[in-house]
Amino acid sequence: MPKVKSEKKSRIHNEVSKQGIMFNKDFGQHILKNPMIITAMVEKSALRPTDTVLEIGPGTGNMTVKLLEQVKKVVACEIDTRLVAELQKRVQGTHLQSKLQILVGDVLKTELPFFNVCVANIPYQISSPLVFKLLLHRPFFRCAVLMFQREFAQRLVAKPGDKLYCRLSVNTQLLARVDMIMKVGKNNFRPPPKVESSVVRIEPRNPPLPIQYSEWDGLTRIAFIRKNKTLGSSFKQTSVLATLEKNYRLYCSLDNTKRKLRSDDIPEDFNIKSKVEKILTESKFIDKRPRTMDLDDFMMLLNAFNSQGIHFA
Repeated sequence: MPKVKSEKKSRIHNEVSKQGIMFNKDFGQHILKNPMIITAMVEKSALRPTDTVLEIGPGTGNMTVKLLEQVKKVVACEIDTRLVAELQKRVQGTHLQSKLQILVGDVLKTELPFFNVCVANIPYQISSPLVFKLLLHRPFFRCAVLMFQREFAQRLVAKPGDKLYCRLSVNTQLLARVDMIMKVGKNNFRPPPKVESSVVRIEPRNPPLPIQYSEWDGLTRIAFIRKNKTLGSSFKQTSVLATLEKNYRLYCSLDNTKRKLRSDDIPEDFNIKSKVEKILTESKFIDKRPRTMDLDDFMMLLNAFNSQGIHFA
């Protein structure tokens, strides 16, 4: 038995060593090798000669070179120093060298510079935090063409009522328009991942909708605890009510002359459960289920709570 395992490991090693590099699973390294897909992603980015492009996880530079040929500058963010060296070697002594800037480190911990467009084959394990890091980045970028695990991509574009519609869907669509571009089979990578991939195009809403994102995020976090349950059921949970009461009392205690509610206005018999239930009933959301609610529904619900002094951040 150990011998079979050893042979399998050896085959994998040979497969990924053809380029002289052992790819690191911890970094989610699967190098896109199909030039047609690389070309298609670059084309869907609608690049301009004056653009600065952010590329995340450039790997050995297959896409980087394509980008450098078409834009003013590419900022490549790479965590693996071995691949940084490969990328530098690839452009060294060419006319592309001066157009490439490499940021070495974890993109989630890196302060991103200005960029017009982002193009990337995203390591799957950082997909969600990276999407929101990009969408909350200022100044606004024009668009991002990103490759994700297929199910994650489907969640990004899911609509109310879809099986995969979730908090990720509604939070992303608050901040951006998201379109599915193409499917990418696992054999287009070296080494092949265990799952299929898809490419999406993300275009930030500019100007953004007039919503405080931290409030919105707090509301959807509660609503999607169980997306098939009614809001009346989700908002009955003890931990949820305790958080909302704490926020309510804090909000009322803040020094603000324009505020209608003040801490000394809260009656001794104040009951947060009754207040929340009343808001949900009067706004006609008590029997609604998050899986069927669209952006307008959540905006109306947030406004109903906020107007009564109930906050989520």
